[in-house]
Amino acid sequence: MHIVVMGCGRVGSALALSLERLGHEVSVVDRDPQAFRRLGSDFHGQEIVGVGFDREVLTAAGIHRAEAFAAVSSGDNSNIISARVARETFGVETVVARIYDAKRAAVYERLGIPTVATVPWTTDRFLRMLLPDGVATAWRDPSGTVAIMQLPFHEDWSGRPVTELEEATGSRVAFIVRFGTGVLTKPGTIIQADDVVYAAAVSGTVASVTQAAQTAPAERG
Repeated sequence: MHIVVMGCGRVGSALALSLERLGHEVSVVDRDPQAFRRLGSDFHGQEIVGVGFDREVLTAAGIHRAEAFAAVSSGDNSNIISARVARETFGVETVVARIYDAKRAAVYERLGIPTVATVPWTTDRFLRMLLPDGVATAWRDPSGTVAIMQLPFHEDWSGRPVTELEEATGSRVAFIVRFGTGVLTKPGTIIQADDVVYAAAVSGTVASVTQAAQTAPAERG
């Protein structure tokens, strides 16, 4: 594949080098010619000096034959503008933009531009390291509004329908892993003792959802 990377900071340079090691042809665009020093002498792709959303600059980077475009500069506006130009003007099929503002990320997703929301992703990574048995999420939507987490549950939930767990916790069970295989749940699915439950919840409620799941269910009337 020919891939254009806009931004040659720490992320952009690491991405470009990784892509080239995987055998792809890479062009890197950055307005600062000194930024290309991060690529080192082993990089054999194109180094294009210029603004990442300038059409002439993108043309010089081979955007017409690119199969993918990554916008990873330090500016949200530059990233989304260049991503839209790559998608809407040049018809690049696979386009991804890094976005620091999680609220903006949701808007751009609706415009058809996949985003990586840096702050929520980084926060989750720290939670996984700091709280190995805590409530770190397995996935979060680009806006940071909804999180999917592994949900530890009280042993007394075994034998109960997933719908009861959902009602008690205010979450939605996305899927379970049973005997090493992922299973999509149905209203009648019964929780088993060795199940690994993954549930979706609104951000800000993760702790309360986890606490509710770890509490024994009320006795059936």
